[in-house]
Amino acid sequence: MIETAAADLAVAAQGVPLEVTQTDIWNYLQSDEGMLLNLSLWVNIALAGLSILLFVFMGRNVEDPRAQLIFVATLMVPLVSISSYTGLASGLTMSVLEMPAGHAAAGSTTPIAGGTDGVLTMWGRYLTWALSTPMILLALGLLAGSNITKIFTAIVADIGMCVTGLAAALTTSSHALRWFWYFISCAFFLVVLYVLLVEWAADAEVAGTSEIFNTLKILTVVMWLGYPIFWALGAEGIAVLDVAITSWAYSGLDIVAKYIFAFLLLRWVVDNESTIAGMASGLGSASGGGAAPADD
Repeated sequence: MIETAAADLAVAAQGVPLEVTQTDIWNYLQSDEGMLLNLSLWVNIALAGLSILLFVFMGRNVEDPRAQLIFVATLMVPLVSISSYTGLASGLTMSVLEMPAGHAAAGSTTPIAGGTDGVLTMWGRYLTWALSTPMILLALGLLAGSNITKIFTAIVADIGMCVTGLAAALTTSSHALRWFWYFISCAFFLVVLYVLLVEWAADAEVAGTSEIFNTLKILTVVMWLGYPIFWALGAEGIAVLDVAITSWAYSGLDIVAKYIFAFLLLRWVVDNESTIAGMASGLGSASGGGAAPADD
């Protein structure tokens, strides 16, 4: 015990912090070195705030319950984002993790607090995705007129994708296990892609919303494919891209996959509320795969 305390004092005497604090991360983000990373966060905070105001204004006269639910689900996306990005910008949901042996960034240091062993990991992004992407899928499922079974399947697989992605980012015991978690996450993603591209596409044809659904489907699939690609290329994967560039890549994907997606969807819902209202009440009216709830 005495030896451990002595070792800690020796490390402290060399000017190396024993633990990186939120204040250390905050100070780094305000510095010239952290400016690029910091801007990638505040751009999203600003756009999320503007999106919230715009979407509330757009939905002020929507009266159909199903259309209102699409609006509420979609509005949750920037609400979650502004909260999560604030957590990142404050240093609350960032940590410095030492990568396991075999990782490209093993043994690297960050400039935080004068030099700290490890890689800055923005694990708060996974909280954003785990709470916002299910809302995107709920809105898409409602737009397609799909049934509750398909919507539930897509959302559960999506949450599984985000949680296992978080596990991949936070695992420091084994390099191989990081990639094992990554491929589990990709397997969940394949389930989401199947529902989007096959099941909901067919449901949207029946519901009469195929034109807008296909546009949003393509946008969503293309943007969402970018996340695992940049994970693999970024500091969490093979470390070809540094933390700031990876953060900008994620932020750019978020801007298109969330705010632009949401604007296109909600503008269509406002202009075509009668089409949404024409769907049978409840979930499952578009295809024979699920029937609307029977009256008691």
